[in-house]
Amino acid sequence: MKIAVLGAGAYGCALAQILNENKNEVHIWTPFENEVNELTKTNTTPKLPGIKINSNINITTDLNNALNNVDLIVIAIPTAFLSNSIKKVKKYYQNTPICIATKGIEQDTHLFVYDVVKNILKTDKIAVISGPSFAIDIANNYPVGLTIACQDKETIEITTHALTNNHFKLRKSYDIIGTELCGSVKNIIAIAAGILAGLNMPESTSAMLITESLHDIKALIKGLGGDGSTVLSYAGFGDLLLTATSPKSRNYSFGYLIGKGATKEEIDNYIKNTTIEGLYTLKSISELVEGKDVDMPIINLMEQIIYQNKNPQKLINFLIQKP
Repeated sequence: MKIAVLGAGAYGCALAQILNENKNEVHIWTPFENEVNELTKTNTTPKLPGIKINSNINITTDLNNALNNVDLIVIAIPTAFLSNSIKKVKKYYQNTPICIATKGIEQDTHLFVYDVVKNILKTDKIAVISGPSFAIDIANNYPVGLTIACQDKETIEITTHALTNNHFKLRKSYDIIGTELCGSVKNIIAIAAGILAGLNMPESTSAMLITESLHDIKALIKGLGGDGSTVLSYAGFGDLLLTATSPKSRNYSFGYLIGKGATKEEIDNYIKNTTIEGLYTLKSISELVEGKDVDMPIINLMEQIIYQNKNPQKLINFLIQKP
C-alpha cells in the first residue's frame, strides 16, 4: 500500500518506520523544508535519538505528491497546527481511509481531533489510535499495544493491516469518544502524579492517585456519551499508567516542578519551552462538561492548583479523605 504520514515529529517518524517495515510505500509530509533536508541528508532526527530513519521513506513538502493515489493517510500533526493542515489536505482528499495518531483537544473550538478532521474532510472513514507508546519505544521495535477506535469496517481493516506486526499490536474498539477522551485526560492526571513525586510521595501514593482518577475518567466518558469500559483499554488505563509514572512525560515533569516548589520563573520557562498538553486539556474539560452531571473531583482539584494557585498539598488531602 501507499501510505502518507502527515507530520515529521517523533511520533510520525516512528509510525513511518513501522509502516515501512511492513512493506508499505511510505511518504512523510512536513511543511518545513529544514525537516526534509535533515531527514533526507542524515536519515536522523533529534526527536528520535539513536534511530536511523529508513532511507526508502520519501520525505516531502509537496502535499499533492504525498497524497496522490494513497491507500491510507496517517495524521501525526500536533493539535495546535491540525486544523490549518487538514484544510490544505482537503484540496487533494479522495475519501481515503484516515488513521489519527494525534491526541488532544483543539483549544479554540474544544473539539477532539476526530471531530476536527471529520468536519473539514466530511468523511466517516476515520480511525483513532491511542495507547501507552512513547515514540522512541515504537522506533526501537519494542512491543507496544494501542487501541484502534473506528466505526468503519474498511478503515479498521486497512489500518490494522498496515500497522500490526510482531511488535506492534492494535486492539479494536468502536468507542471513538472514550478513546479520544482517555488520550487527552491522562495528561492532566500525569501532572497530578508529577506533583506527588515533587512532594516526595512514594509509588504507593501514585498508585492511589491513578486508581482514584479512573473514576473521574469513566465519569467523563459516560457524561460525553462514550462507553465507560474504555477506561480499561490500552487507550485508558494503559496510557494513563505509562504517562503518570514516567519522567519521560512532559506533563509529569511539569507537575514535578510544581510539587517540589519551583519558582514562578522556572515554571514559566518550562511552559514557554515545552508543549504541556495537560494544561490545554484542563482548560477545555470544564467547558466540555458544562451543564452535564459529571463528577470529576481530581480534575476540578487540578484546576484549582494550576489556575488558582492552591496549595499542591490539597491533592494529598483529597486522596486520604474518607470516601
